[in-house]
Amino acid sequence: MYEHKPRLNGKVAIITGAGSSGPGVGNGKAAALLFAREGAKVLLVDSVIDRAQETLEVIQEEGGEASVFEANVINDSDCQQMVDACIDRYGRLDILDNNVGISRRGTVLDISEADWDHVMAVNVKSIVLCSKYAIPRMVETGGGSIINISSIAGLRAHSSTPYTTSKAAVIGLTMTMAADHGPDGVRVNCIAPGLVYSPMVAPRMDDDLRQVRRNAAPLRTEGDSWDIGYAALYLASDEARWVNGITIPVDAGLTAVSPVTYQTLSQQQRY
Repeated sequence: MYEHKPRLNGKVAIITGAGSSGPGVGNGKAAALLFAREGAKVLLVDSVIDRAQETLEVIQEEGGEASVFEANVINDSDCQQMVDACIDRYGRLDILDNNVGISRRGTVLDISEADWDHVMAVNVKSIVLCSKYAIPRMVETGGGSIINISSIAGLRAHSSTPYTTSKAAVIGLTMTMAADHGPDGVRVNCIAPGLVYSPMVAPRMDDDLRQVRRNAAPLRTEGDSWDIGYAALYLASDEARWVNGITIPVDAGLTAVSPVTYQTLSQQQRY
């Protein structure tokens, strides 16, 4: 007789950007809730501790185990302290979900150097710093899983040069990390979300634009942060034990068809 076993039972996870930037559930919060429901102990990391606290309260209400940690993940010492706190509290580290990300609009002609550097730091450097301290701890207990969050903007042109460049870099970084650390049992994979409706984009969306986004992909439906969270759950689990170095588009099939993202959405000037 089949008996369900929690998919992450006994595992410990760090999720960066574990709070939501507005009302509702963002990508990091969705992953945190799903990981906890499947038996993981979760360190909820955010630069705004109140956001992580909101996620913690939901996990605790559901009977899960988690705690919060405030960190700026573009700061080396914060990343080291984050991993140390995880080991102090839970004794091990099995999963790292590198979830933070930002965007700034602009082309090479008008993006400021400060904005360019900030996007690269948050979207790319943070992964390097968090992984730098997480990987040795994973290796101590036989390996682990790192999940990097890119975007379909890393696969197709998007109306933000720094964002597209940074998200393409995440995909390349994922492959090199997978090659470098696979021999030590550390799997590194990437998720490329499509036109997801989340608390981060909600303030810029009206009903018309949401319909444009739905119609852009073959499924003609709107994705949300739970779709990204479930992809992360799979990559974190032992079900993905032989999956390493890949990027999974979670986009209703958008990247399988013509590159409408740039042509349509850049005209809207609201995405």
